[in-house]
Amino acid sequence: MSTHIGAQSGDIAPTVLLPGDPLRAKWIAESFLSDARCYSEVRGMYGFTGTWNGQPVSVQGSGMGQPSMAIYVNELFTDYDVQSVVRVGSCGAVTEAVGVRDVIIASGACTDSSMNRITFHGIDYAPVADFGLLRGAVEAAEAREGGSPFHVGLIFSSDSFYPSRPELLGEMVKYGVLAVEMEASALYTLAAKHGRRALAICTVSDHIVTGQETTSQEREQTFGEMVEIALAAALG
Repeated sequence: MSTHIGAQSGDIAPTVLLPGDPLRAKWIAESFLSDARCYSEVRGMYGFTGTWNGQPVSVQGSGMGQPSMAIYVNELFTDYDVQSVVRVGSCGAVTEAVGVRDVIIASGACTDSSMNRITFHGIDYAPVADFGLLRGAVEAAEAREGGSPFHVGLIFSSDSFYPSRPELLGEMVKYGVLAVEMEASALYTLAAKHGRRALAICTVSDHIVTGQETTSQEREQTFGEMVEIALAAALG
């Protein structure tokens, strides 16, 4: 039993969807999984296990930011032998080439976090997605008819939701960054460390350039396309 998840051995499936919002985890379990049961309510960070197309899958809330997410992912890998983690989160678009409710499949994650620089003694490690999951997500997105536009590329994992120098993000856009979120860089790094698979799929919840945004309820309960893509990529 881990410190922060508190589930029993065998409670968590080898494949886990990882939303930051624990209420989104609950919505995903109730909307997409069969026979879902809650295995954890520790600190209000819900975790559920059920099946999708007959295959076991878990959904675990992870909180906001890389430090919080890293706690849960470390425990999923080391205490529950999870093999694949797909983040299903929200992000903010930073270029007009991307619209609100578009889906971003993150091939790699830039960051301003010091977590990797501490680990690698100042070297800028480049965290990237598992190629098999990435390919599966792209194929699943391409197969959808009438779905929201999707994009494959870089995202920026920020340590600050309210940055003191937001203008610096413009430099990242010049180098191909599509959106900003707060978790993927650490997720990809931890997966590499433990020899596991990871991918981040995010729905654009707000637009940094245009100011357009979704409501908190919409962010919690209407971002179903990325969940379907994630399930197909990991278990299809």
